[in-house]
Amino acid sequence: MADENASFIDERQFTVRRTIRISASIEKVWAAVTEPENISQWFGRAKLDSFSVGATGSLTFPGQHSIPLRIEAIDEPHLVSYRWSNDGASGEFPVEVDERSTVFTFTLEPLADGTRLTVVETGFDATSDPAANMEFHRQGWDSELDKLVALVERA
Repeated sequence: MADENASFIDERQFTVRRTIRISASIEKVWAAVTEPENISQWFGRAKLDSFSVGATGSLTFPGQHSIPLRIEAIDEPHLVSYRWSNDGASGEFPVEVDERSTVFTFTLEPLADGTRLTVVETGFDATSDPAANMEFHRQGWDSELDKLVALVERA
């Protein structure tokens, strides 16, 4: 039986999606997905020049190149969207967000006993190898969001 909490790919829409339940308040989860010092504890080392639409920065994963990042949308504490140039299949490492970028959006919904977090990453059709990138990112969201849950629920 498939893990109902695992990320999945929609090949027709060129998206990756995962929804999880976290035993923590929406404020705590919001801080974990928006504040660079918190993002750095579960995702990649995050840097942002500010927290506003259009702000730029980067995510750096251990042993990898820095990935340029830009904030696309904010609706605190319910939604934040980031655009990043993380086209791993291309073998290229841009220094700013480029045309092969994708957008990942965190949507937070308060629950009586925690928060429902959904991440949807779109735009893989603009990447060098949509199928390979979607699979790589699907695996990544499973791993990274599991780290997020562990961090937020133990704190």
